[in-house]
Amino acid sequence: MDFGKVVTAMVTPFHAEKDKVCKKRIHHLVEHLIKTGSDGLVVGGTTGESPTLTHDEKIKLFKQVVETNAGRVKIIAGTGSNNTAETIAFTQEVAEIGGIDAVLVVAPYYNKPNQEGLYAHFKAVAEASPLPVMIYNIPGRSVVNIEPETIIALSKLPNIVSVKESSGNLDNISKIIAETSEDFTLYSGDDSLTLPIYAVGGNGVVSVASHVAGNELQEMLKAFDNGDVKRAAALHRQLLPLMKELFSVPNPAPTKYLLNKQGISVGHVRLPLTEVDEQTGKQLEKLLNQ
Repeated sequence: MDFGKVVTAMVTPFHAEKDKVCKKRIHHLVEHLIKTGSDGLVVGGTTGESPTLTHDEKIKLFKQVVETNAGRVKIIAGTGSNNTAETIAFTQEVAEIGGIDAVLVVAPYYNKPNQEGLYAHFKAVAEASPLPVMIYNIPGRSVVNIEPETIIALSKLPNIVSVKESSGNLDNISKIIAETSEDFTLYSGDDSLTLPIYAVGGNGVVSVASHVAGNELQEMLKAFDNGDVKRAAALHRQLLPLMKELFSVPNPAPTKYLLNKQGISVGHVRLPLTEVDEQTGKQLEKLLNQ
């Protein structure tokens, strides 16, 4: 399944005073992202502060994104957890909403399953899911790494169509690309590795930076497609400081800060995350202006 090149890992907008998921702000954010280069949206993922969202809040979030999107871009809903049975049940419930193209299922965190357990988890979810599955490999958060051999084996299952790779290991990523079929897609889960992964055959990026630099990411990938590697490399170097600064404090506090400054109101981050300090805020604005 082709989700496009730039898929935004969308922040979750909260109401300023009530600390609730805000439908009006979701609508405005989705419109902003579609207009500024997003081919798709990952909703309720890490950047969406999924660990702090209740079940009902996630359903409300998904429904509003689907309503605003109206079929314009691909929608991928985060339904994964470290509980296989719960992941299956939630995935099936989310599929009933309609208008969602796939689900993002993270590697089970905290349990620390071995490769056999990881394979069995994703196999069980994929076989029970009415929607295609994108694997989410992020060992920095889940503690376990889904090894290339496991991802390659999972790619052979009919309903597993893609992987978001946030391991940062370009050797492993290259192996996955080389040993999976052409209709299995691989997306960078790290903005700073977008161009290197794209250059070895990746399909694009599930991006945080695209909240504020979506068009620039599209321009970089288009330049590479057109054979203008120097232009693509120059854009990569230009974007890199901003990409790095967006993770200078825990994500998505910097991204929400910049969106709010631009008039795209998304509210605060929930505890245990905290807002960026004044110095970090000034640096973010400086890099964005550059």
